Amino acid sequence: MIKKIIPLLALIAIFITACGPQGTPTMSPADVEGTAISAAWTIVAMTQLAIPTATPLPPTETPSPTALPTFTPIALPTQSTPLVLPTATQAAGGVDDCSTKLLNIGEAGPQSNVRFQNETGGTIILSINLSTNAFGQCGNVSYSLTKNENLIVSLPKGNYYAWAWITYSNGDTGTAAGSFINKVGDNHLFPVLIKKEVIISK
Repeated sequence: MIKKIIPLLALIAIFITACGPQGTPTMSPADVEGTAISAAWTIVAMTQLAIPTATPLPPTETPSPTALPTFTPIALPTQSTPLVLPTATQAAGGVDDCSTKLLNIGEAGPQSNVRFQNETGGTIILSINLSTNAFGQCGNVSYSLTKNENLIVSLPKGNYYAWAWITYSNGDTGTAAGSFINKVGDNHLFPVLIKKEVIISK
């Protein structure tokens, strides 16, 4: 019986010995030094990586001096030629051209009322011209009359030439001309008739 157990115990002892903890291998001093140096360098490298890197600040724009606005005075318009009021044109011999100047009614002496009657059947533009009167005044003045219109105006005394441009409703045109005298001493209203071709006074 014992002979049978001894081999079994020996087998168990071998098995236990094989499964037991192995002996710690020993390192040479050179290996220990190399491992320590390597670990030290690893720590140094990791420390360097952990240090935040300084990020350069973006360059700031240096403001350039801005010129202040200048106020340029606005040049006022200048007149190259002096303003001359229109004057009556002079005909040969120094006499006013009465056909082109405007009649100065206020300085042409006494006046009386004249009634212009448009009997042309159309609208008219009437132009009357005073020959030089006793007050040395002459010139022309114009009026516009609608169809069948009567127009009363106060005119200086003197001899007048009258001309009318007629426009009819169908687009046709025509003219009428004539003369009348606003006599000195006549202070009553007198009519001047404007017909299709002639201008007459009653």
